[in-house]
Amino acid sequence: MITLHHLNNSRSQRVLWLLEELEIPYGLERYQRDPKTMLAPEALRAIHPLGKAPIITDEGHTVAETGAIVEYILSRHGGGRMIPPAGSDDHLAYTYWLHFAEGSAMPPLVMDIVLQEMPKRITPLIRPLAKLIGQGMRKGYLKPMIDSHLDLMETTLTGGGWFAGAALTAADVMMSFPVEAAAARVGLGSRRALAAWLAKIHARPAFTRALEKGGPYAYA
Repeated sequence: MITLHHLNNSRSQRVLWLLEELEIPYGLERYQRDPKTMLAPEALRAIHPLGKAPIITDEGHTVAETGAIVEYILSRHGGGRMIPPAGSDDHLAYTYWLHFAEGSAMPPLVMDIVLQEMPKRITPLIRPLAKLIGQGMRKGYLKPMIDSHLDLMETTLTGGGWFAGAALTAADVMMSFPVEAAAARVGLGSRRALAAWLAKIHARPAFTRALEKGGPYAYA
């Protein structure tokens, strides 16, 4: 049976959601971030050397990285669910968005967080300079990139569908975290289709069950 090693306010929430959507048996081990550093506890290193969530263990296997975990769960326990038919246009879109989530969407959002936090963590002597540099990078480099990503998502979702066709797939599960992070950190602006998609996934019974089992999750 799959055991999900789940960290509060992290990418592992979407793995928990996937498991609830598939309605397969699983165990849940919950971990809490350090309230000062916001880092994962050292206990996770006993499961995987990097000590980052999510991690799953199943049948003697330890799998880390959300995308790899999603693919593992679907290939071994999904029964063909939440994946478009192989060779279809929807499957091509599915593969793109499955990897876009962490490959393109998340890096500028993480960098935006780093640049906002950096001035707080360095010596006061150079803090004003660091703040100015951070503001310049966020405005001139990160914001245009994040906006272009959000615009692409908006165009894809216009019409009320999902990221890979007319039905929910694991691509939507993967995309949930970057969209939630963007909504919380930079806002979605007037992108109505993206906001409607976010409200739609948050209203799903499986998502609600995942929140109840996973504990506090600030992004929802």
